[in-house]
Amino acid sequence: MAVNRVPVLKRCRSLGLDPVYLGIDKKSSRELKRANRKVSEYGTQLREKQKAKFIYGVLEKPFRNYYTKAKKMNGMVGENLMILLEARLDNVLFRAGFGRTRQETRQIVDHKHVLVNGKRVNIPSYSIKAGDVITIAEKHRDSQRYKDIFETTGGRLVPEWLDADAETFTITVKQLPTRAMIDVPVNEMLIVELYSK
Repeated sequence: MAVNRVPVLKRCRSLGLDPVYLGIDKKSSRELKRANRKVSEYGTQLREKQKAKFIYGVLEKPFRNYYTKAKKMNGMVGENLMILLEARLDNVLFRAGFGRTRQETRQIVDHKHVLVNGKRVNIPSYSIKAGDVITIAEKHRDSQRYKDIFETTGGRLVPEWLDADAETFTITVKQLPTRAMIDVPVNEMLIVELYSK
């Protein structure tokens, strides 16, 4: 599997992204030395796509597949794309505070700690639907890892479309999010323009 090995804070600097959106509360003290060059229209569109891919941890081919799926759905393509990305299982766990970063929740899913509606799921890109109940498997609940996670993410605000209970290790998906509920600094219209060329 392809892995992006560029340091996270360096990538955040180059994309002009706050690391908080990745669940990282560090700030880079370095300033990005960028020449005052005019960025082309294509350059700004590409940057928005790279930002979305980086935030959700999706590579190019799956991202294009999400775009194709979003085009087939009813409504605005850009909004559909953001909703599909937000409904990934690893992202839902991150949003509910069951992991400090999306990479950590991806690993939790990979290690078969997660049950969706009582069935074990080990696919981080699994699409969640409204009404789904996500739980952490019984045998993993008393591990030190989750105590540390909940200690760190205890103050994190859970989005209104999710209902998370850290005591019972349960997340209920009340509804799929609308674009207004997704607080990611990405202009999805630029991504649509880029792909529709």
